[in-house]
Amino acid sequence: MSKRYSKQFKEDALLYVQEHPDLSISQCARNLGINENTFRTWLRLERERGEVHRGSGNFSSDEAKENARLKREVQDLQDALRILKKAIGILNN
Repeated sequence: MSKRYSKQFKEDALLYVQEHPDLSISQCARNLGINENTFRTWLRLERERGEVHRGSGNFSSDEAKENARLKREVQDLQDALRILKKAIGILNN
């Protein structure tokens, strides 16, 4: 039996990968609890539409780089919590 994901969940997952260029696709999928092949399919479809871009940052110092990493880590945890809350809401309905 395959899982069905809402459009909002997919959009949030694709946003998550954009906001975390330091994570691999496998790590992003694992963090979100999504099958990696399913997630790669979503990414491929979005890339074909030209909507997903992974970039790299330019930092002026090691401190700036570390601050950016910590901000991404906090955002990662906040995103995971938000997605988990949505998943719980879907499962409870």
